[in-house]
Amino acid sequence: MTADLSLLPQLRSLYQQESEDVRQSFERSGDGSAAIRRRATLVDNIVRQIWTGLSSGADRSNLALVATGGFGRKELFPFSDVDILYVCANESVERDSHELLRATTQAMWDAGLRASPATRTLKECDRVDPDNLEFTVSLLDRRFIAGDAGLYKRLESELLPTLGLRDWDTIVQNLGEIARARHAKYGNTIFHLEPNIKECPGGLRDYHVAQWLTLLATLKSEKAWPKPETNSFYATHNERESAYDFLAAARCFLHYRNRRDDNILDWHAQDEAAAQSVGLETRGSADPAYWMRTYYRHARTIYRRAALLLDDLPPARRSFYKQFKRKRTPVPGTDFFLEQGRLDLDETATDIDGDAILRIFGIIATHGYKLSQNAEDRIADSLPVLAVQMPEGPFLWNCLREVLLGPYAAHALRTMHALGILELLIPEFHGIDSLVIRDSYHRYTVDEHTFLVIDNVHALRQPHQDWEKRFATLLPEIDRLDLFFLALLMHDTGKARRTGNHAIQSVELTENLFARLEFDTEERETVRRIIRHHLEMSLALRRDIFAAETIRALAEKIGTQPQLKMLTLMTYADIKAVAPDALTPWKAENLWQLYMGASNFLDRSVDEVRYHVDADPAVLNRIMALAPDRAPELRAFLEGLPQRYLQTRLPDQIRSHFMMALQLAKEPVQVAFRTVRQLNEITLVTTDRPLLFADMAGVLSSWGMNIVKADAFSNAAGLIIDTFQFTDPFETLALNPSEIDRFLQSIRDAIGQQVSIEKLLNARRHANRRTQAKVNIETRFEFDSDSSSHSTLLQVVAPDTPGLLREIAKSFAKCGCNIEVALIDTEGEMAIDVFYLTAEGRKLTTGAQLLLTAALEQAMDLLK
Repeated sequence: MTADLSLLPQLRSLYQQESEDVRQSFERSGDGSAAIRRRATLVDNIVRQIWTGLSSGADRSNLALVATGGFGRKELFPFSDVDILYVCANESVERDSHELLRATTQAMWDAGLRASPATRTLKECDRVDPDNLEFTVSLLDRRFIAGDAGLYKRLESELLPTLGLRDWDTIVQNLGEIARARHAKYGNTIFHLEPNIKECPGGLRDYHVAQWLTLLATLKSEKAWPKPETNSFYATHNERESAYDFLAAARCFLHYRNRRDDNILDWHAQDEAAAQSVGLETRGSADPAYWMRTYYRHARTIYRRAALLLDDLPPARRSFYKQFKRKRTPVPGTDFFLEQGRLDLDETATDIDGDAILRIFGIIATHGYKLSQNAEDRIADSLPVLAVQMPEGPFLWNCLREVLLGPYAAHALRTMHALGILELLIPEFHGIDSLVIRDSYHRYTVDEHTFLVIDNVHALRQPHQDWEKRFATLLPEIDRLDLFFLALLMHDTGKARRTGNHAIQSVELTENLFARLEFDTEERETVRRIIRHHLEMSLALRRDIFAAETIRALAEKIGTQPQLKMLTLMTYADIKAVAPDALTPWKAENLWQLYMGASNFLDRSVDEVRYHVDADPAVLNRIMALAPDRAPELRAFLEGLPQRYLQTRLPDQIRSHFMMALQLAKEPVQVAFRTVRQLNEITLVTTDRPLLFADMAGVLSSWGMNIVKADAFSNAAGLIIDTFQFTDPFETLALNPSEIDRFLQSIRDAIGQQVSIEKLLNARRHANRRTQAKVNIETRFEFDSDSSSHSTLLQVVAPDTPGLLREIAKSFAKCGCNIEVALIDTEGEMAIDVFYLTAEGRKLTTGAQLLLTAALEQAMDLLK
């Protein structure tokens, strides 16, 4: 084979120069669709010249170069791979062309193209492999590049139509399964705070899924491969094309920004995209919140189209009889009918009655039905008329009640929201439409978070986990579920105002709704109280939930058992809606214990803060059953321990800690290690000394461990029982079990003051490489000397950085403060730590608080 590769340097230079021109043009115009078409045309030219140079003098018959995937669609994003299919007439041609094809691929790489080649015979293209559906799908978007045009014509005109018709069911069913699995991976929602604009629901992948399904449906109905210029597959739809153009511009921006095929729209990228008005018609700078709302609006357009087409796919297996049976059931009093789980409008219907619309959404909430594309389009087109016809007063409330109480309420509300109906009924909800509140742990926009809260409460009708079953027992005990769900719908609307206490502002916004619904005074106050206090239990979870002061303060704010039950369920659903893993079994257990404590207080049954053996021998007797011969030592061990310790530990755990305490005479530092709920846990039992808590935090940090939970307790004799739960980001212990013993010994040495903590931490700091935080978290110190009868509470809110806990504890020791109870919690990148402090056995004076604040501020500066 004679190959002319002399043009490769020139081609590489041409590709680099033209690619830079494409980038500059994109930055000037912001037209992503034009940029990807230009790059595809450029690559076409490069590949053809490579092929011409390499195949000169060779037999090029029975061999074709075909662009597939994004390249085949002429949608080559700046750093996307170039998908090339080498089609061979038969295996003999494939063998004889092996060296030519290898050289072609290598030349493409040498010219600067990220080639992603595949080689198939014509026969291999004529079958569907369910385990490699991507290849068949890639053939839906293909173009002839070079080689044997006749061979390509056979592929396009003969093979693909026959394949598509013969294996139509297999292709569409597998395509549907893949799309649904992808949607499930991303929680079946577009409202991610940092979305993947290619793979998330409503992303570019969904746009192409909709195209493929439309093409395949046309192929089946017309029994021929659609022509680009005539088929509806290629027909434009202004709204969807606008959405595509926006996403194309955003993806081009991300590729150029990251200099790789990275499609994650993180917060920093959102700020930059908004500053450049990427994808917007007007250039200049836009507000990031407005820019993201534009993204969600376009993503919603694409997602709903893809979802409707996926729902229209026939069941994988249907009986011969059902293939011909399509029963249409009219919905009484409306122009709607139900067919195969879809609600559609009669073709003869001219006007859509507002009362009928509300009735339809009540049916959707009750049964989980979906609207057809025709019905959605007709409702959207009728919004101006519906705005005039929408009722108020008791009739409106009855319709809303039916929606809110239905088991599929969240599904109905999402549909109403997408079509603009919800904002017509409740204009106050518009402020949180696609609203992004940037913090380190919420995953969804405010409106989607609200719908998830409602979904989580309804899901308790069929609980699965044991801790879910506990909360489910409260659901039937709520008398006014309708008012409860209305409070859930409105509880975060105040976040639209961006400043102040959003719970109070949500109440203010809801006042207007009360007037339109004509609520009486009692109904209004019930909803007001739920919304006003909906953060109280979450805040209480950051305190010692077994302290009498915490329970008393919470119970006095809530006031009644019905309100307590509603707020407990609301807090459960609210935490669970933050992110898929936000409500851990540990948090669920703490919430339940908090509910029980407040419920007991309301029934006038409150526990003491500290345990005294003589006052309550029952605990001693339970533990004595596990250690019957050590009664005097056990009494001394239990005396003065906080109630929180006793109520959060099982009897065998308490016995284990007691046995560790008995070994202190032989080894003054007792350490136990275990793994619990995918977290590592260290329990330390030793006698108290200055800087003990700080040193324990320091040695864990020196090993690269990330402390996420911790608590510290002491008994009347000064015995310390500290527990730290932590993650191991580098999997040091999981991958090297033999290191556990060395890890535990290092803790003993550090706590026993045999090694220098500072030396260990300095080595760790040199190994760490700081990364830019996603959120700016303001450091705050809040003192409270009223909530506890014997301690001053200090809440520290700060960015979670290595060594934070140690520096805080060092500041306490420096100022002569003793930690009575420590409650450590980490939410995303934010540490929320609460300490019960005393100085010389008493609460901290105002002067002591000022000195401690100065010491903490100085410590925080050292961590920057």
